[in-house]
Amino acid sequence: MNFTAFIKSVDDLVWGIPLIVLIMGTGILLTCRVKLLQMRKLGLALKLMVRNEEEGAGEVSSFGAFCTAMAATIGTGNIVGVATAVVAGGPGALFWMILAAFFGMATKYSEGVLAVKYRTVDSDGHALGGPFYYIEKGMGSGWKWLGKLFAVFGIGAGLLGIGTITQVSGIASAVKGFADPDNAHMVSLFGESYSITVVITAIVVAVATALVVIGGIKRISNVTTVIVPFMAITYVVVCLAIILFNIKEFPAAIVTIVKSAFGLRAMSGGALGAMMIAMQKGVARGIFSNEAGLGSAPIAAAAAKTSSSVRQGLISMTGTFIDTIVICTMTGTTLVMTGATETGLEGAACTSYAFSKGLPWSDSIGSFILMLCLAFFAFTTILGWDYYSERCLEYLIGKKKSALTVYRWLYILAVLIGPFLTVEAVWTLADIFNGLMAIPNLIALIALNGVVAKETKDFFNKEKHLSL
Repeated sequence: MNFTAFIKSVDDLVWGIPLIVLIMGTGILLTCRVKLLQMRKLGLALKLMVRNEEEGAGEVSSFGAFCTAMAATIGTGNIVGVATAVVAGGPGALFWMILAAFFGMATKYSEGVLAVKYRTVDSDGHALGGPFYYIEKGMGSGWKWLGKLFAVFGIGAGLLGIGTITQVSGIASAVKGFADPDNAHMVSLFGESYSITVVITAIVVAVATALVVIGGIKRISNVTTVIVPFMAITYVVVCLAIILFNIKEFPAAIVTIVKSAFGLRAMSGGALGAMMIAMQKGVARGIFSNEAGLGSAPIAAAAAKTSSSVRQGLISMTGTFIDTIVICTMTGTTLVMTGATETGLEGAACTSYAFSKGLPWSDSIGSFILMLCLAFFAFTTILGWDYYSERCLEYLIGKKKSALTVYRWLYILAVLIGPFLTVEAVWTLADIFNGLMAIPNLIALIALNGVVAKETKDFFNKEKHLSL
């Protein structure tokens, strides 16, 4: 068995039915405990998202912490990941992605609440929090081993999975698809031939990453608060344009998505199998995209200047709404409407086809817009995940500046070599680390659901003036 086949078997084991049930079950449990808060308080959450609370302890503003989390969340999962899910699991994967995100909003809210409640803040204002601390402090010191396990998986996800390799691979693929689609300009490296655009992209992204991450959380926050809102709005506007220009295809696309979700488009006898594949791919790629239940976003939430855990939980919750229910839904809908899922294309190439064919201009304009969106989305994800994985390392070894500096350079190196690895192996490895990270975090969320419910009840009893 070769390496690719081996990690594929591991991925199938990790992302089997038990983990999908655990993720969905945790989201449903927390939705019940907070009494559908993701519906009742979404308007309030969106208002709080853009209001900074400066009187609390922490390192960056609430909006800065939110943008850092969104930087890590909005990435290739929204463009490449959605295409991968819809191609592999059928259009119905989008339905399960959205459903998982709805319950995931309660999960993300709970993560934000626990992150701020159990964080530690040094005398110099340095904040550290996340699943490792709410496992250790909330569940008890006897569970510290589980927090350490999460931190180890978090470092792996940042260095070898979702944080570096998948993101820079997505950028390189988009640039190559636009600038050198026919492989006209090739160079030989490591015994293989690569487009010169891939090599240049790897170098540019690695250098840009180095210039930002060496500055730490405050520089990352400063960069993401500018890039994230601008690119998210731009991408949504373009997707809306595609939908409007192809509005006649919209009703049929919705019907296709719903039928496919329940295996109704499969051949006789294969409905259940088709439904399970759609569910698996939709939930897995949805978690890759919005990170609800993964335990990564609360690491950024813990750095926010806030005195209220519930307030930051509400802000964290909006990340899943924007990432999946808005952005991923638009991506998936454009893929189905334009017939991109029937072309045999995969990943960025599939989404590029949708952008090229869905807009009434030259194909190159659509490809160029997608390339820019993907490049900025993926780059900010690289920055956000550097912060996440550094905090995981800090939890394990303490505040050792020399070790953190070495880790940053290893992270930059991973960005540099990412485009030269096979796409299938890259995404599979990322899926494995995501699943392994989620398990300790979900155990903690289930164990501490009572704490979340109490914090929520106490906050809204005290702050009765807060409304939509």
